[in-house]
Amino acid sequence: MQNNSTIDQSEIKHFAKDSSKWWDEEGPFKPLHRLNPVRIEYINEQICTHFSTPDISDLNIIDIGCGGGLASEALTELGANLTSIDADSNAIEVAKSHAKSQDLEINYICGDAADIKDKYDVVMALEIIEHVSDINEFIKICASLLKPDGLLIMSTINRTPKSYALGIIAAEYILRWVPRGTHSWKKFVKPSEIAKQASKHNLTPHNITGLTFNPLNNEFQLSETDLDVNYLMTLSSHN
Repeated sequence: MQNNSTIDQSEIKHFAKDSSKWWDEEGPFKPLHRLNPVRIEYINEQICTHFSTPDISDLNIIDIGCGGGLASEALTELGANLTSIDADSNAIEVAKSHAKSQDLEINYICGDAADIKDKYDVVMALEIIEHVSDINEFIKICASLLKPDGLLIMSTINRTPKSYALGIIAAEYILRWVPRGTHSWKKFVKPSEIAKQASKHNLTPHNITGLTFNPLNNEFQLSETDLDVNYLMTLSSHN
């Protein structure tokens, strides 16, 4: 493993124990199943707008920290070519098996994104930056994988009092949506912190959108104003 790896082995160990349940919609990854459709809607729109294309077919995308492949499968179904990487070997085996059952071709890799040499139109880092060991190095790795004028699309959790109340206390202890210890509030990342580090690597943010949960209809939705908990950020390279 390279010295510039940002993999946190304690995080991998935490998620690996539940990896067999990635595709259980009522299991430990239930919130990701719930938010995936609106997350994919956002990603698809950002890519089509940036590349002035009606759809994402034939674009080359790498999904870093792909887990069981929830986003990877959805984007493959929309026509994109996916390379999907995760350091959790259990998750990758589950992802491969599920993709095969759906007759989807996805290039799954168990490994470290720091070791990838190819370049991509789009780099996705969804719900992963809050689990890495070094945010600046992680963004550097993401930037290095982009083609000129490529897109980096990230989703994560803001570090606010509200995110502590909802993302930790409510999600892990009251509602028990996710296993206790899934997140550390101190590792949540403010949009300004991503933007500051991204500027060092020729990346410019041009969209930040909140992702909120509506308890009335039990669904997630995009929000242009509420970035207090979950949010998505799109950054473009200008090498």
